[in-house]
Order: sequence, then structure tokens, then C-alpha cells
Amino acid sequence: MPVVSDWSSRIFARCAASKVGRRCLGAYVFHSRRIWNHLPASFRQLSGHAYGRHLNALVRIQAERQQYFATFFLRNRPELELMRRLVDQKAPGSTINLSVLACSKGAEVYSVAWILRTACPDLNFRIQAVDISQEIVDFAKRGIYSLTNGDTGAIANNEDVHRNTQRDQNAWIFERVTADEMESLFEIQGDQAEVKPWIKQGISWLRGDAADPELPGILGPQDIVLAKNFLCHMKPRPAERCLRNIARTVKPGGYLFVSGIDLDVRTRVARDLRWTPVQDLIREIHEGDVSLRRGWPLEYWGLEPFCDTGADWRIRYASAFQIAETQ
Repeated sequence: MPVVSDWSSRIFARCAASKVGRRCLGAYVFHSRRIWNHLPASFRQLSGHAYGRHLNALVRIQAERQQYFATFFLRNRPELELMRRLVDQKAPGSTINLSVLACSKGAEVYSVAWILRTACPDLNFRIQAVDISQEIVDFAKRGIYSLTNGDTGAIANNEDVHRNTQRDQNAWIFERVTADEMESLFEIQGDQAEVKPWIKQGISWLRGDAADPELPGILGPQDIVLAKNFLCHMKPRPAERCLRNIARTVKPGGYLFVSGIDLDVRTRVARDLRWTPVQDLIREIHEGDVSLRRGWPLEYWGLEPFCDTGADWRIRYASAFQIAETQ
């Protein structure tokens, strides 16, 4: 059962609709944040889930949301492992159509391509990467990244690469990659890392809007679609409309990976469209991206802790779903 009931959520939302109401809500959230920060860490971890959900619901109502281009290579390892398990069930020689929406700088696209092509060399992967920014699509397509961590501002021949690599990053884009993996993924030249050609091969890069009703026709039926870490930057209603549109790109029986979204929105759409939550690695994937967990409950994009005591926990915390035969 939601901690913040429907009627109280409506009251808070109405408050946010007026200038005076926004001030009152802002003051309430400000003091609630202070209360949370002064709670003992042991309480927040063991008994603070309910209050955290309440606080995060208020933060999400109040927040001014905006899109970011921050990303990481090998961002969520359990999620990549689940993809590998799913495609490993395909017959040798099969073609897998896979799309990554809001592909950002390309780090997750190349991570997926590397993992799947390494694990399943007998399968053919047709990968499409889509982002709303043409500039970021062009950068991602090149697959060249700066190895310099931090804003040095003095890289004469690498200024554009460095600027785009660092764009919106509050942590190094390679922080989750081991030395051996760097060697396997990249060709290193000076302070640049370029994705190896065999990983780049066959990836189509497109400028597109995930909310565009024409997108399913542009991409064609997909076996796997990744829609990660951008729907949380949209208000609930447009995020829900966008998610329903994204679901149309997945062929019946295919899989949709959707994370970085308000869990109430994802749960509502998954129930309505009769998606089947994939329970394999459900907890590991939910907890697999530490950057999202760090933001809860004080950031609107923060991800609440996994909790398997509620009646709806399987559908609420699943990040991967099999799409129903009919929608």
C-alpha cells in the first residue's frame, strides 16, 4: 500500500499548483529533509523505508525536472547478465533486434554490444541507438572518450571530446570498468579511449524522440528495448504517455528494460498493459546502479530500497518485463 495515499497526494499536488502552496510545500519538504538527515543511519536503513517513500513522493511533486546526459560504461552488471541469459535462449544464427532509447553518450549501447557479442558470437545483433539530441548522437557514434577525469580545461587537441565525455558527469564515466575490461573494450591512444571497431560495427545511430508516436514504425518490431534513466526526468503524466508509446516498439513476447523512472508510473503501466515482470535477478538489477540508490529519498530521481514485503513487490521492483502478446 502506498505510504502517501491518493487523497493526500492530490492535496500536495494542488498545493504545488499555487504560488503560496508551493512555498508551503517547499518549507515542509525543507524541514522533512532536515529530519531525514538527522535520523540515525541504522534507522534509515532498517525502519525508515515508509518515511523515505513519503519524503521522496513530496520531493517528486515539488521537483523541477530536467534531462541529463550523465552515464557510465557497464552501468548495471546484473542487468547486462539478464540480457545475456535472455538472448542465450535463441537458436544459433538468430537475429536479435535491440534498441536503446535515450542512448546519451553511447556508453550503455557499447556496453550492451560488447557483452552480448562476446557471450553470443553465433547470434546477429541489429542495434539501434536513439537520442533526442543530434549533438550527443554524433558524439556517441564516434565512440571516442576522454580518459582525463575532471575539468582540466587545458586539452588543446581533445577539447570537444573531453567536454562531451565530462558533460553532466559527477563521477568518471569509466569508474565501473576494470583494467582488463578497458583493454577489451577500447583502443587507447594517449588520453583518449576509442571503442573497438568490432563493437561499433552494425550499430545504427538515430535522432529521435521516445514520445513520438511514429517511433515504433521507424524502429520496427524489437526483441529487446532499453528505456533507462530518462523517464524519471519527466513529470508523471508525460512519462506515462511516453512509456506506453515505448511499449509499442517491443514485439509481442519481447522484453522491455525500463529503469530510472517513478516506480508508481512504471507499476501502473505494467499492470494496465499486463506486462510480466522478469523475476530472474530482480533484486540484483534493482540495486545494480549505485548512483540511483545514492539519491534516495532526497532527489526526485533517487531509487527506493528493495522491499519484498508488499503484495505488489514483484511488479514494483522489476526492471525488465516481457510484453504481453496483445496490448
